[in-house]
This record gives sequence, structure tokens and C-alpha cells, in this order.
Amino acid sequence: MSALALLDYASVLVFALTGALVASRAQLDLVGFAFIACLTAVGGGTVRDLLLDRHPVFWVGQPDYILIAVGAAVLVFFTAHLVESRYSWLIWLDSFALSIAVAAGTGAALSLDQSGIIVVLMGVTTGCMGGLMRDVVCNEVPLVLKQGELYVSCAFAGALTAVVATRLGLEGLPALALCAAICWALRAGSLIFGWRLPVYKARPPRQ
Repeated sequence: MSALALLDYASVLVFALTGALVASRAQLDLVGFAFIACLTAVGGGTVRDLLLDRHPVFWVGQPDYILIAVGAAVLVFFTAHLVESRYSWLIWLDSFALSIAVAAGTGAALSLDQSGIIVVLMGVTTGCMGGLMRDVVCNEVPLVLKQGELYVSCAFAGALTAVVATRLGLEGLPALALCAAICWALRAGSLIFGWRLPVYKARPPRQ
């Protein structure tokens, strides 16, 4: 199994767990759990593959991804009540899923010899779209857009790191590992230490 396939499997599993946790907060039934878990797990990768014109889309060519997501949904459906502070588990699992998915998307674009800007955009898309779909469908405040936290910036920094590392001769799995590490470190720093970028502050109109 290739490194890219491993990254896709890992991101599908962890993102599916986050989707199921959000479904538990929304008090959905088992089918709802499975739907949200699958949407979250494959949403970002699907958008990536469509934009890169990769056929078939990764989970269509390998249905095991859907089985993994459904399995994660069933597991959480029967165990979520045992988990204290499900939101805390959600944001930390999501941080791992984000970093893995960004690396997977970045690696997919690099494998197709895309330009640097496309590689970065595919990394960000793969990392962010699934979680955004999950939160919008379940009527949650999207973690992607939550004020006072770094999220998309983490994905951008991780993907850009991989591009720079590749240009400097560090290719393959080491570059993708560095991508995931940078992405997760920034996200964790934002959650623990409150790292953030300046936000726009409205000013009164000039007379």
C-alpha cells in the first residue's frame, strides 16, 4: 500500500469519527450517523479528486473507505454516551484529521506534478471541505471559520511547507510528514495557547 493510500485511509477514519461525534451532538439516528460520518470522511477528498480530474474518485475506486467510515459511525453510535466532553474530543480528533488530510491532498497533487499554488490549494481543500460540510449540515458553527482560532491558516502553512521542502529536495513521505506536523502544531497551538491572526474590526464610517 502506498503512502498516499495510507494517508487517505487515516484521514477517512479520523474524519469519520469526528462526523459521528457531531451526529451524536445533533442526536441523529444510526443512518444519520453513517451519512454524516461518510460525508465528513470523503467530502474533502472527493472535491480534490474532481478538481484534479482523477478518475475514479478515490472512494468509488476503493469502496473500503466507505466501509471504514460506516464502521466508525457504528462504533461512535454505541459508545458516544461513554465519552465525557464530546466537543473536546471533537476538536482534537479534528485537528489530527485536518493535518493528515492536508498531507494526503498535498501528496495527491504533488504526485500529478501540479504547480505549487495548485498543490497548496488541494491540500487546503482536502483538509477543510469535509469538516465544513459536516458542520454546515449539522447546523454547527464551522470549525473552519470559528473566530479566534487558526484553521485554514494551519492547512495553508502545512501544504506550503511540503511544497518548499519538495523544492529543496526533501520529497515523498518525509515532506508529507513535515506538512502534517506543521499543520497540527499550529492548530494545537491555537487551541492551547490561543494563537490567532489579526481579525478585521469594524470602524465607524467617515463623515
